[in-house]
Amino acid sequence: MDDAELRDTVLKVLGQVAPEVDLDDVEPSEDLREQFDLDSMDILDLAIGLYQATGIEVPEQDYAQVVTVDGAVEYLATHAVH
Repeated sequence: MDDAELRDTVLKVLGQVAPEVDLDDVEPSEDLREQFDLDSMDILDLAIGLYQATGIEVPEQDYAQVVTVDGAVEYLATHAVH
């Protein structure tokens, strides 16, 4: 997947985790927890959703790297099997 596809995947998963979020309003570099009042369970669900969508596991110690859309895209891109 290229970065655009990864970004679309991250946003799709975010929409499933937090359906109340208007995906057009997401600031890619801002912490999703602060933007949309997501809690630790939402971030866990995001990590699980990313795994289900991409096959790339996000271990708990790496959650801090996927709390922004940009960070999640970068994390997935660097951990993808090429």
